[in-house]
Amino acid sequence: MIGRLNHVAIAVPDLEAAMAQYSGALGATVGAPQDEPDHGVTVVFIELPNTKIELLYPLGEASPIRGFLDKNPSGGIHHVCYEVEDIAAAAARLTESGARVLGDGTPKIGAHGKPVLFLHPKDFNGCLIELEEV
Repeated sequence: MIGRLNHVAIAVPDLEAAMAQYSGALGATVGAPQDEPDHGVTVVFIELPNTKIELLYPLGEASPIRGFLDKNPSGGIHHVCYEVEDIAAAAARLTESGARVLGDGTPKIGAHGKPVLFLHPKDFNGCLIELEEV
């Protein structure tokens, strides 16, 4: 059901410093910051030959990333994102198998302009999983 790894998301306490580190020390191609108010984050995508890194920074006081950074002040891996061809079919299959889709189960439009869903980390070995329809 899942396809390729779309990205690994890393929550960061200082977006500008993280962008500079990836572009300077690692020599990566770093995109521009993009506010995603529906998700409460500012994102920056770093293009790699085989996938992407998504830097996450809190946008607003109610941001879920703020809570993550409160528990992990230095930042850290927040989630992994896998591609799926049909997000509705994937959600149905997952809920039938007992997995929990976060929120109300309705896909939101993600940073790439495509439908996304998140799966409860307790159902996947402690890893928050994002599914993105391609």
